[in-house]
Amino acid sequence: MKIGKHKIKLVIFDMDGVMFDTERLAYKIQKELGRRYNYKIDLSFFKKTIGLNSKKTGHVYKKYFGNDFPYREVLEERRQMMRNHILSKGAPLKEGLYELLDYIKSIKLKAALVTESGRNKMELLLDQSGTKRYFDVITCSDETTGGKPDPEIFLKTAQKMNCLPENCMVLEDSENGIKAAYRAGMLPVMIPDIIEPEEEIEAMLFKKFSSLKEVRDYFKNNLKS
Repeated sequence: MKIGKHKIKLVIFDMDGVMFDTERLAYKIQKELGRRYNYKIDLSFFKKTIGLNSKKTGHVYKKYFGNDFPYREVLEERRQMMRNHILSKGAPLKEGLYELLDYIKSIKLKAALVTESGRNKMELLLDQSGTKRYFDVITCSDETTGGKPDPEIFLKTAQKMNCLPENCMVLEDSENGIKAAYRAGMLPVMIPDIIEPEEEIEAMLFKKFSSLKEVRDYFKNNLKS
């Protein structure tokens, strides 16, 4: 498949904030836990952790709140609260998710999923939404040594599919994810969630859309065999 001069063989989806509306849920849970542990967690602080794996997020918390911040305890509580919410209310889907996944499958384009979230959370969200069948390969943070904005997770995914980076399009919502895709030599597409891109990030983008439905429409109008 081609878009202009670019040959697209693989579409790589980020999970949180792109497929599922979990960033807002995570912020709500994190604020509640902050109050419980006597730490003020506001949106400007939370934004600094979006797109990071748990290890790098821990460094951010320790930097701002000191080494006494009980990050491990808070992380485990947040994971349990998130799991309980998903089990009771289902996976919070982003607009146009199924439409885009169905279209990619219908034109026989390969799809991959990458996530800095843990494997248990990933399995739960995919099971709840029935979306696992759409992906040819899945890469979790436990398979990498770095974390976004390091491009490792994207390069490993392309390698699994025997696909050159320049033939991969990445759908991301976070600045760290866009930086990682750009550094990997892929085509970064941003669907902003909580964060609107700064000028530095805008310069890295191949395209920007407001929803996955818009991505589907763009593919329909621009992807050529």
